[in-house]
Amino acid sequence: MKKRVMMIFVDGLGIGKNNPEVNPLVRFKFNFFNEFFGQFPTLKNSRIQNEYFTIKPINATMGVEGLPQSGTGQTAIFCGINASKFIGKHFGPYPYSTLKPLIQQKNIFIELEKKNFKTYFSNAYPQKFFDYLKNGRRTLSVTTFSYLAAGKKLNTVNDLLNGKAITAEITNEVWSSKLGYNLQLISPKDAGERFYSISLDFNFNLFEYFLTDYAGHSRDFNFAFEVMNKLDGFLEGVISKMNFKKDFLILISDHGNIEDLSVKGHTRNPAIGIFVGNGHQEFSEKLKFLYQIKNKIISYIES
Repeated sequence: MKKRVMMIFVDGLGIGKNNPEVNPLVRFKFNFFNEFFGQFPTLKNSRIQNEYFTIKPINATMGVEGLPQSGTGQTAIFCGINASKFIGKHFGPYPYSTLKPLIQQKNIFIELEKKNFKTYFSNAYPQKFFDYLKNGRRTLSVTTFSYLAAGKKLNTVNDLLNGKAITAEITNEVWSSKLGYNLQLISPKDAGERFYSISLDFNFNLFEYFLTDYAGHSRDFNFAFEVMNKLDGFLEGVISKMNFKKDFLILISDHGNIEDLSVKGHTRNPAIGIFVGNGHQEFSEKLKFLYQIKNKIISYIES
């Protein structure tokens, strides 16, 4: 197997001001993040790098006025096109109608599978979601739409029970408390270790975490700490297993939100880009915009 890329897509995580009154990422300490990375980046200290990782800002506005949105931002990340410029505006949370044909043709899962690389989407979906699809509804996020367009099957509760998937909130608690599943809770660190183990069988493995965007819209500091603390533990689980000379991890977001709780909507702050392990310096070099990510991943795996 050629090179592998583990990718954690985090919705609504930007780089903001060094102001604890508005930014929960600097108000709170996150055990693993602060130990491994030193600190969360801020607008005045937006690039952090050592021999193991690079953190840098990624332009989410892509030269278009208005507030970045998930539909266009995620299309840019996973399809390698400036989706906001293509339709003349930012749009979300779901992809704009004229973007759907491009997603069906150009998304990263399709292009990697065509090159005979193995891809995977680690998120599990409850039966409620499959019922939604069966009823003919087709309002899907870019990630889900991309994976299905590549002819792949979404993970079910059985994949979750077999250790081959992870719930979107990481710990299984929502599935148990609100969806009626009797699941054993899993720690964020254990979930991160599971993600790493799953990744060993694939050239590209994706996990999507969207609660950060929910927390940003809520403007609730306690909720923001809770969801970021889960992500912190998840990162610990992944990175603690990594061989930095062989493994490569990307954490990327589509736009800012949670880093500024003084506003309810998205921000024009840069999205965060974190690159850990083999080739992180070369990969992140000259990387400025969201739409550059996909082709860089493909080139990296092919190299």
